[in-house]
Amino acid sequence: MARREAIQDIMNYIDDEIVVCNIGFPSRELYDIKDRAENFYMIGSMGLASSIGFGLALARPDRNVVVIDGDGSLLMNMGSLVTIFANNPKNLTWIVIDNGAYGSTGNQDTYAQAIDLCEIAKSVGFKNSHRFEDINLREIIESDDVSFIVYDTEPGNSKAPIIDLDPVTIKKRFMDAIRP
Repeated sequence: MARREAIQDIMNYIDDEIVVCNIGFPSRELYDIKDRAENFYMIGSMGLASSIGFGLALARPDRNVVVIDGDGSLLMNMGSLVTIFANNPKNLTWIVIDNGAYGSTGNQDTYAQAIDLCEIAKSVGFKNSHRFEDINLREIIESDDVSFIVYDTEPGNSKAPIIDLDPVTIKKRFMDAIRP
């Protein structure tokens, strides 16, 4: 399965959740699949989708937050695993699409090919640490603990178009949509 198909699969479970999407091609694919004001498309800052999602989960405990991340980005910010677990934002679901590659920079291999990200999350303490094919995502999103999910895919990028919104517009539209 390609990452684009995984994002489509994930978005089939999304209703009114806040979604933060990893940089580059994943954001482009999400924009092409299901653009909505409640989606925050990362334009830069590789490795920080989880941190932004974490901040949103703390700021908006009344809303469920879903982070669509990549294995390469997680590996760039491993400290976020411990920080997010220690704070246990019950409204955060962190989905890592593991394609074993840095998809937006040329599909170079990541070290995720040699490790099990799901097992690493479990070792940190995530009780809700699962592979995507083993769960009902709607139930996980609505669960009472922070959740970590690995969605395994093949490397490669789709021909998703460039996001035709500038970063300021993305930010303003997103902030207006999630404002209480």
